[in-house]
Amino acid sequence: MFFLNSLWDWFWFLFWAFAYVAYLFALIYIIIDVFRDHSLNGWLKAVWLIFLVFVPFITALVYLIARGSGMAERAGRRQQEYEEYSEDYIRSVSFASPTDEIAKAKTLLDAGTITQGEFDALKSKALGNKF
Repeated sequence: MFFLNSLWDWFWFLFWAFAYVAYLFALIYIIIDVFRDHSLNGWLKAVWLIFLVFVPFITALVYLIARGSGMAERAGRRQQEYEEYSEDYIRSVSFASPTDEIAKAKTLLDAGTITQGEFDALKSKALGNKF
């Protein structure tokens, strides 16, 4: 007897497949958060992981209820760190040093290509000041 005979059988099969994949994502995210949290010591991390292995559904619910707001804060902090790191990296790779930028602007000013106001704006930009 084949278990996917009717449309409702397909519906329930897809529903439970989605629920299983969503549950796996939640478990993986909880494990990542346990290791990301620096306020937990190693023993507490081990206890959470042991309970996740032996009683996964109840432990996942307890973890999400008890530490859910902390998960969001840590994820937000990590995202901000990634953005700052990427901005610093892009800035270090894409721009010359401020002294080089100011020297180039000074040569343009001496050649008469730019005005004193434009030189001051380029100098301010090279030093990282916003207008």
